[in-house]
Amino acid sequence: MAMTMKNWTLSLVFTSVITMLLANLIGNHVSITESIPGVLWLSAIAFTGIALGKVIPLKIPPIVFVVLIGMLVASPISPIAQPIIDSTAKISFMAPITIVGTLAGIGLDFKSFISQSWKMVIVAILVFTGTFLIQATFAELFLHMTDAGN
Repeated sequence: MAMTMKNWTLSLVFTSVITMLLANLIGNHVSITESIPGVLWLSAIAFTGIALGKVIPLKIPPIVFVVLIGMLVASPISPIAQPIIDSTAKISFMAPITIVGTLAGIGLDFKSFISQSWKMVIVAILVFTGTFLIQATFAELFLHMTDAGN
């Protein structure tokens, strides 16, 4: 049974939410119950940005819309800024960042990914692994440079 783009997107969102919750539990020692509101806010912002990227007929990557929406809802002019800031403050920065980097790397183009041969799966695994290792290395480096890792 072939998966539709809608099913791929839903499974990707579900996988991302579960991964963020587990990463925050293991890496930041924040319970899943405490993490859920922040993860839901981040997911809603990401989903809205991606949807806007599909609807607005400009050649702008969806990540631009995600960032703009995130900045707007968390800015001082937003009436919902404080609850968003409070709930997302419980989410470790490292929990969603590797997922975002990986998704930016594959560009959410699952139709062309599915049409490739099995060799593409090996390439994708290598790309995901490399992306994760490089992002983790840079994150660790910047955390130590800014003394935020202590």
